[in-house]
Amino acid sequence: MSTPRPFRIDVPQADLDDLAGRLARTRWPDELPGTGWSYGVNKDYLMELVEHWRTGYDWREHETRLNRVPQFTTEIDGQDIHFLHVRSPEPDATPLIITHGWPSTVYDFLDILGPLTDPRAYGGDPADAFHVVAPSVPGFAFSGPTRATGWGAGRVARAWAELMRRLGYERYGAQGGDFGSIVSPELGRIAPERVIGVHVNALATASTPIDPGELDKLSYDEREQARRNQSWWYGHSGYATQMSTRPQTLAYALNDSPAGQLAWNLEWFVDWDPTRTERTPVDRDTVLTNVTIFWLTATAGSAARLYLETASEAWGRRPPPSPVPTGVANFLGDRAIRGLAELSNTVVHWSRFPRGGHFASLQAPDLLVADVRDFFRSLRAR
Repeated sequence: MSTPRPFRIDVPQADLDDLAGRLARTRWPDELPGTGWSYGVNKDYLMELVEHWRTGYDWREHETRLNRVPQFTTEIDGQDIHFLHVRSPEPDATPLIITHGWPSTVYDFLDILGPLTDPRAYGGDPADAFHVVAPSVPGFAFSGPTRATGWGAGRVARAWAELMRRLGYERYGAQGGDFGSIVSPELGRIAPERVIGVHVNALATASTPIDPGELDKLSYDEREQARRNQSWWYGHSGYATQMSTRPQTLAYALNDSPAGQLAWNLEWFVDWDPTRTERTPVDRDTVLTNVTIFWLTATAGSAARLYLETASEAWGRRPPPSPVPTGVANFLGDRAIRGLAELSNTVVHWSRFPRGGHFASLQAPDLLVADVRDFFRSLRAR
C-alpha cells in the first residue's frame, strides 16, 4: 500500500446527473432588500452561478485537464494520500512540494506546473526548474475523507516528509498558500535537514498577534496594521470559528446541498469583496471545479475538520522558530506583517505585489512563479 499507485479520475455519469438534479431543486432562502454582500453571499450572484453550474459548466472538460497530469495515491499513516507528481525534463531540477489551502484543491496549481517544471519551454532559465509534488491535503478531495482524528497541520507535514522520502527526494523545497502557509513552514520545522527553503503566500500566521505582548515587538506602522487586521478578521472569521469548533454540524448541510456548499466556499473565492475591481477575480469555472471536486468526493465536512484538528494542536500559540530560510510573497489583499512572521520564521525574502489576491496561483500565476524562482535561486547559489 505504501508504493505510489497511478490514479485517474473517472466520475460516474450518475453522480453528475444527481448533482444537476439537486441544483435544479435548490430551496432558496429569502434575502433582505438592498443588503448586497453585507450579510454574506449575495443571492442573485449565487443563483446565477448555480444556474451556470447546472446548465453551462462542463465537468468532463476539467476532469480531462486534471487527468493530463500524472497523479498517484499512496497510504501514509493510515490515510490515502493523492498527489500530482510532475518531473522536470531538466535533470538537475530542485524537488518542490506545494500545498494548497481551503477551500482549494490541487486544481489551483495547473497553471503553474508547466512554468515551474519546464521554464525553458516558457522562456525562462532551465536552472530554475523544479520537480513538483502537489498533494491533496488529507480530508480534501481525493485524499479524503480522513478516517481518524488528529490530522492537523503537524501531522500533514509529517506525512509530506514521508511522501518525499518515498519519492526519493533527499533535499527539497516547500511552498504553500493559505493553509499551505501553515503546513509548509511546519515541514521545515519537522525536517530542517531536508528542507532547503520554504516559500509562502497568504501567510496565515502573521497577520494578527497571538498575545498582546507581541505588539511591543513591532514597529509603529506594524502595530497599526495589526490592529486593522484584527478588526478586519473579526468581520470575516465566522467560517473559521465554525469549522474549528463544530465542523460536523456544518458537514450535514454541506454534504446535502451543493448550492449550500458553493455558497460556503464562495466568499473566499470572490476574495472577500467582489466590488473591489482592482483584485483579479478567480475564473468562475475554476471555482466550480473546486466545489464540484468537494461535492463528488463528499469531503466538504472532512476538509472542515482540518481547522478543528489544527486548532487543537497549535492555534493560540506562536510556532517555534524555524531555522529554514523562508520567503514570503504578499499579493493584493494579503495582510502578513513581517515583524510577526519573523517571530517564528527565518525570513530572508519579503516581496509585495500590486495585483493578484489570496489565491495567487489562480490570480497572479506569473508573479507567483517568478517569486518562487527568485527565492530558490538565491538558495541554490549558496
